[in-house]
Amino acid sequence: MKPPETVKTLQDLPPDFVFDPARASKMMTRHGHGGWLGFAYHAHGPDWVELALPWREDLVGVAETGVLASGPIISLMDNATSMAVWTLAGRFTAHATLDLRVDYMRAAVPGKTIIGRGECYKLTRTISFIRGIAYDGDPDDPVAHVIGTFMATHGAYL
Repeated sequence: MKPPETVKTLQDLPPDFVFDPARASKMMTRHGHGGWLGFAYHAHGPDWVELALPWREDLVGVAETGVLASGPIISLMDNATSMAVWTLAGRFTAHATLDLRVDYMRAAVPGKTIIGRGECYKLTRTISFIRGIAYDGDPDDPVAHVIGTFMATHGAYL
């Protein structure tokens, strides 16, 4: 189903609109925080979404190292896991991050794009459970692991 031309944000979608992360990411990565950071859609499956965060000098935490700051990576994972929730649920439901734990395994390689893979592994009526990794080449050698929960704030997931 094609969204109406009046849709400017995800909240404007009609209730019967089936969430498509590839299409939704165009809206989410064009404006706001994700747009400024430069997030881009990478891939998705039935319960997971991958977004890319290209390396940029202005996102570096310590200039001498060239390593991306942690804030953009945390934001990438919050967005990728949120989109995984909506992908599994089949629709957008406004929600709030209750908990997002990020365990850094190593520094990101300077100059490389970070891929954030978020997965929703359980949905209840109002709580979603997520996990994911951020990697810069080999998913078996992640930069960070994340785990957390979201709470539906307007409506329900199921």
